[in-house]
Amino acid sequence: MRRLRLVDDGVAEFRPAVKGGHMRIAIATQDMKLADAHFASARTLALYDISSGGHRLVEAVQFDQCSGEDGQHDDGFDRVGLRLDAIRGCAMLFVTGIGGPAAARVVNQRVHPVKLSVPEPIPALLDRLQRSLQGTPPPWMRKLIAADSQDFTAED
Repeated sequence: MRRLRLVDDGVAEFRPAVKGGHMRIAIATQDMKLADAHFASARTLALYDISSGGHRLVEAVQFDQCSGEDGQHDDGFDRVGLRLDAIRGCAMLFVTGIGGPAAARVVNQRVHPVKLSVPEPIPALLDRLQRSLQGTPPPWMRKLIAADSQDFTAED
């Protein structure tokens, strides 16, 4: 596993909640251009900070061990565990597919998985989320934001 983390001295570490209008999301991608990957077979998980005012890539986590999506898996290696570590602190995970047990593990980590019906260009996905935050987010996103915002204490 390789991590590329972008550093910005003026920005504190992001959290899953929408604090000050920001949240972190993860996108499963094969090429950093499309949201086009199954969770366990994604070559890269791209982590973005998103707000109503914009979005930016904050980290890209690349994996050497990927599933071939053919139903044949090496049960001795925990691909899902590595990916769970990578998305820690995210509010949402965008994938084109995810198995039931992996989805349960993602939800237990308080990350909301979103299954895309077709691959989507990452910039279009980010723009759509940004517009949702500018207006009235859908009910499922409002619930997610409300639940996450309760995690902050007075010193945050």
